Amino acid sequence: MKYSDNIGDIAMLQPDYLGFIFYEKSSRFFRGTIPELPSSIKKVGVFVDAMIENIIEKVEKYDLDLVQLHGKESPEFCKELHGLLTKVDRTENAEIPAFAGIVKVFSIKDHFNFDELIPYESVCDYFLFDTKGKLPGGNGYTFNWEALKDYPSTKPYFLSGGIGSEETDKVSKFLRRQESEYCHAIDVNSKFEIEPGLKDSKKLEVFKKRINKFDKIN
Repeated sequence: MKYSDNIGDIAMLQPDYLGFIFYEKSSRFFRGTIPELPSSIKKVGVFVDAMIENIIEKVEKYDLDLVQLHGKESPEFCKELHGLLTKVDRTENAEIPAFAGIVKVFSIKDHFNFDELIPYESVCDYFLFDTKGKLPGGNGYTFNWEALKDYPSTKPYFLSGGIGSEETDKVSKFLRRQESEYCHAIDVNSKFEIEPGLKDSKKLEVFKKRINKFDKIN
């Protein structure tokens, strides 16, 4: 998300998460103000090889719930950040947890060595799998989801990478398969954009209704 009015429009669709990119080289780089959101919507800050101090500053400034690491962050980096995030006083509202979780991103094309996940198991709260491309995220096409048949972990993960309206049936079929057992969320972005950072609320509404219809049937 990038624009305040658009954030409000998409929030009305009640997504579980809204993402804000804090990577200056991205066309979706966020530097605005986040309007007040329902407590059910978690705010995710996306970072690419950022300094820990910068991440903590953004978590405090924007009251972020999750930190998504989209670069080459090491397990040691994640461990240090994880420890610091538990100490961040995000809000005076005692009903809202002070901890902001970590989502570590891994990119896949056709195959993936899942041994890469092992050092991150104890220092991250979620994994996210997207499409391997020239840029960190936003490449606009899907990877081979068959690779997730070999997913060895019980850690919840986000499925990402070029998912749009035309992938609705593909997503529905994926959610019927065993490898989706630990799929925590479906991450959508570029395929629902009018321009970078500006989301088409009508297309997202239709997509969400179709996915929710599948969930109710199954």
